[in-house]
Amino acid sequence: MMAGLKIAPSILSADFAKLGAEVRAIDAAGCDYVHIDVMDGHFVPNLTFGPPVIKCIRPHTDKIFDVHLMIKPAQPFLQDYADAGADIITVHAESDIHLDRSLQFIRSLGKKAGVSLNPATPVNAVEYVLDKVDLILVMSVNPGFGGQSFIPAQLDKIRHLREMIGDRPIDLQVDGGVNRDTVREVVDAGANVLVAGSAVFNGGDYVTSIAELRQAAQG
Repeated sequence: MMAGLKIAPSILSADFAKLGAEVRAIDAAGCDYVHIDVMDGHFVPNLTFGPPVIKCIRPHTDKIFDVHLMIKPAQPFLQDYADAGADIITVHAESDIHLDRSLQFIRSLGKKAGVSLNPATPVNAVEYVLDKVDLILVMSVNPGFGGQSFIPAQLDKIRHLREMIGDRPIDLQVDGGVNRDTVREVVDAGANVLVAGSAVFNGGDYVTSIAELRQAAQG
């Protein structure tokens, strides 16, 4: 198993009627991060959580809040998500024409800065911001909805990014279609942070789901 492997259940697949309880449940089940997919109905075709919801669930766990902003523009709202309790704030390279500035600002707020790449976005989109990034997120589905199938072509992107990262202290995260059948390939390609929505929440037994995902990642 790769050193530093982390499981980040996406609460996009949780029961919204009891979101606080769901967050407590995945915490108790052994998750490393709580992954929060923020969608605006503009950059992606769906609407999800805003800062008030994140602020409300923040007291339910001490785990890292890994906030993935699928919104355009993102920069005007970075302070709001930081104030709501985000620990990692990830913006999309495709939605931010001043990506370097946004990453600098996230770090100035005392948060870790992430950048996400859609399936068709090449790895060179992050080449000149590696010194300002704590996490790179590879979207292995087209963003907007949970429950989609993994796009195999993203394995090459993960490998290329791992080579680019080299010895830098940057986490490589993958989101989309990560489950017991795909996780080993994803880890072998170089990812160490795994976002899993349906693979964790759909089974009902979160302890077993997270443990099985870790086991499958070990091969």
